[in-house]
Amino acid sequence: MFPELFKIPGTELTLNSYGLLLAIAFVLGLLLMGLLAERDGLEKAKAYDLGLWVLAASLIGSKLLMVWTEWDLYYRDHPGQILSLDFFRSGGVFYGGFLGAVLASVIVMRVYRLPWWRVADACAPGIALGQFVGRLGCFAAGCCWGKPTTSFLGVQFSEKGHEVTGVPVMVSHLSDPVQQNVWAERLGGLLSPIRLHPTQLYESAATLLLTGLLWLLFRRRQFTGQVILAYAMSYAIIRFVIEFWRDDWRGEVLTLSTSQFVAIGIFLPALLTYLVRWKRHTAA
Repeated sequence: MFPELFKIPGTELTLNSYGLLLAIAFVLGLLLMGLLAERDGLEKAKAYDLGLWVLAASLIGSKLLMVWTEWDLYYRDHPGQILSLDFFRSGGVFYGGFLGAVLASVIVMRVYRLPWWRVADACAPGIALGQFVGRLGCFAAGCCWGKPTTSFLGVQFSEKGHEVTGVPVMVSHLSDPVQQNVWAERLGGLLSPIRLHPTQLYESAATLLLTGLLWLLFRRRQFTGQVILAYAMSYAIIRFVIEFWRDDWRGEVLTLSTSQFVAIGIFLPALLTYLVRWKRHTAA
C-alpha cells in the first residue's frame, strides 16, 4: 500500500518498501538457517557463505523467469529495459529464484564438501520465513495482486501503487475487457473503485504457518531431506491454490499459470523422493 517510503535527501534515490522488506526477509532467513545449521553440527560460517551464493543465484533466476514469462507482454518490445535500473529494482518470479537457488546450492555444497540434504533441511524454515516477510513487501508495493472481489477480505490499493506496479484501483484498469464489463455493471461504471483479493497476504500468512511447522519437523525429523522435501511439497500446494486468486498475468502453460505448472513439476518429484527416502529410512 506504500510502495515508496521516502526519498533520500539530496538525491533522486527512493527507498522502496519492497526492497527494504526483501532485504529484511533475506537477513532473517539467513540467520534462521545459520542457527539451525549450527544446531545440526554444521559450520555456521560455511552456511552463511552458501547463503550469499544462493541469494545471488536466486536473484538471477527470478529475473530470468520474469523476462521469460513477460517476454511477449513487454520485454520483446522493450529489450533495453532488461539493462535498466528499474529492472534491477523490480521484483521477480519466485520459482525462478527457487530453481536458481537449488542449482547454486548443489554446486557450492560440492565445492565446500557440505552434506546437501542436511544443509537443505536447515535452509527450509528460513526460506519460508523469508517468503513471509517478502510477500509483505509485495503487498506494500502493490505487485502480485489478486482478482476483483466484493468480499470483506478485498483491499483497494493506492494510486501510487498503480503508478509503480500497475495494480488496478478502478474497473477501467482491469486488463480483461470481459472482466471490465462484468465489474462495470456490478459496481456502476468503469471509473468505480475496485477491491482485490490480497493474495500477497494470503501467501504471507500461509508461509508463516509453514515456517512454524517446518521448525517443529526439523526438531523431529526422521531422515535427512525430510524438511526440505516437506517444504517443496507444501509450498507447491500453497502456490498452486493461491494462483486461482492471482490476477497479474505472468504467462500460462496449457490451462495453468506458469507458477501452477512449475508447482506441479516440483511437487511430483519431491513426493517421489520423499517416499523413496522414507522407505530407505524404515528399511534401515
